[in-house]
Amino acid sequence: MLNQLTKRNFYLLMAADIAVFAVSLVLSYFVRYTFDIPLAEFRRIIEILPWVIAVKCLTFIALSVYRGMWRYTSLPDAINLAKACFLASLIIITGITVFNRFEGYPRSVFIADSIFTLFFCGGIRLGIRFYYSGKRARSGNTDEKPINRIRVVLIGAGDAADKIIREVQGNPWSTYQIACCLDDDTTKQHRSLLDIPIRGPVSRLSHYAQAFKASEVLIAMPSISGDRMRKIVKICEKSELPFKTLPSLTSLIDGNVTLNDLRPVNFEDLLGRPPVKLDLAEIGHYLTGKTVAVTGAGGSIGSELCRQIIRFKPASLVLIDSSEFNLYRIEMELKTERHFGSIHPVMGRIQDFQLMNRIFAHFKPHTVFHAAAYKHVPLVELNPWEAVFNNVVGSRTLMEVAEAHGSERCVFISTDKAVRPTNVMGASKRAVEMLLQSRPQGKTRFMAVRFGNVVGSSGSAIPLFQSQIKAGGPVTVTDPEMTRYFMTIPEAAQLVLQAGSLGEGGEIFVLEMGTPVKIADMARDLIRLSGKEPDRDIMIIFTGLRPGEKLYEELITQGEGIMPTSHEKIMVLRRSGPFNEEYNATLSALLAELIRATNTLDVRSIKESFKRFVPEYTPCHADSVLCRH
Repeated sequence: MLNQLTKRNFYLLMAADIAVFAVSLVLSYFVRYTFDIPLAEFRRIIEILPWVIAVKCLTFIALSVYRGMWRYTSLPDAINLAKACFLASLIIITGITVFNRFEGYPRSVFIADSIFTLFFCGGIRLGIRFYYSGKRARSGNTDEKPINRIRVVLIGAGDAADKIIREVQGNPWSTYQIACCLDDDTTKQHRSLLDIPIRGPVSRLSHYAQAFKASEVLIAMPSISGDRMRKIVKICEKSELPFKTLPSLTSLIDGNVTLNDLRPVNFEDLLGRPPVKLDLAEIGHYLTGKTVAVTGAGGSIGSELCRQIIRFKPASLVLIDSSEFNLYRIEMELKTERHFGSIHPVMGRIQDFQLMNRIFAHFKPHTVFHAAAYKHVPLVELNPWEAVFNNVVGSRTLMEVAEAHGSERCVFISTDKAVRPTNVMGASKRAVEMLLQSRPQGKTRFMAVRFGNVVGSSGSAIPLFQSQIKAGGPVTVTDPEMTRYFMTIPEAAQLVLQAGSLGEGGEIFVLEMGTPVKIADMARDLIRLSGKEPDRDIMIIFTGLRPGEKLYEELITQGEGIMPTSHEKIMVLRRSGPFNEEYNATLSALLAELIRATNTLDVRSIKESFKRFVPEYTPCHADSVLCRH
């Protein structure tokens, strides 16, 4: 408020308001006495007018009415003004009642006074906005070349479209001009949204684009289903107009959309995953004001976890990664783009016990998210020793140092490939789940979160398909019947944070992954999104399953006791004992055997040891990279 006292506009607006306060009170008396005010009432007006003005000025200042930039006035500003008007009237009525028992003062006068004050003060502010809006429109871009605005058709006439139209209309330098909206809802058709005509159905896009002379399409439906998005994309492609869309509400966590969010349609949009509902209070309880460590912080899941974690204002964030480039990239993003400064980047490998022990002794993280792992199935199959060193030994090291230094929670990222594994990567993840569940209950709560493929993560098929399409094809798919579960990176990270709030220790949380998607269908969708036709412009060839791959993935195995949790998208596998000292000793002996086999770099011995450690593991017959000539 002190800054406002030095500005001329503050005093000008307050002077205008004081005049309004006086006029409103006098006008209320005129209305009450049918424009024939008795002389005695004039004296009453003169007596109370200074007090009315003082109370209203102080109330307006207390409720920060003068802090708004009225050239950009909006609904929240109007609501705040209404609160100030009615609160001031309530204070005036209360004061007169206390000091004068309201004798001789008509009650209707003060009700009318409150309404007139709101009407006139709001009118002044609305006039300021209209004046500056007209001034911007008139001045336009006088010092530069005129803007050639792109006339666009908005598909959708809901909240997202409303926000986009308001942004375009409020920005005279916008490169867009909204021509019309299209919507299949017949109750909206032939009406208008902020003076923009609404037509429909969407299937007549080409007709309306020509009628309204539009040259581009914006899809303003961030909560649309995948099937519906596919149909709209086909309509857009048929119209031969360029089209863009808004990110899904899963990605836009707060649901706020702007023109800056517009981008080409991608495979995530075709998935149509619904937005995740988070219990922010529960997540904040174990993150806000705490020290949080993330291993694999520069990877796909790790970096998104970092982006989500800083929303909850932790005291500090420890970033652990073995990749120099990935670590530098996420550090710079968090500092420069997201303005979170309490970051401690540590470069190193998680299986280095001495380093990890030093890190935990120094920072003492309250919560740890373990996202560091080798996960590319064929590469890990060719280099199985790294699955043991990094995935298994590294995870065990993390458990030991987290427990030794009093971490409260340790959340491990697992995979659907840990269910009845047929590859080394899946077997290594299942081994970690077993080690986690075998640990005795203590201060540190250990838990794992198991989910399927993540769209756009490193090593996923989508970047490969996109590069093959860009090169003109062919796109290589292993098998026409292969299916996988998919979710988006933000959705996976959000649910991992939520699962961390639910764990009491020893749980394996399983995320709801929806319906599995055929990889061949995914390839065809990506080809169409590139503006080409599959099997005509870009060929798809089938190469056969690679070592360790399954046609279908599972999230649970038969006999696992899965139970619901308080969150609709998270299920849990509880400890299925008995987990006692004898069982722990057996696991320790099997792990020691696995490490000895790994030190020989002998793939057959490693897989045999894995088979003894993880009985449900079915190893495939494939040589390591060192056996190839």
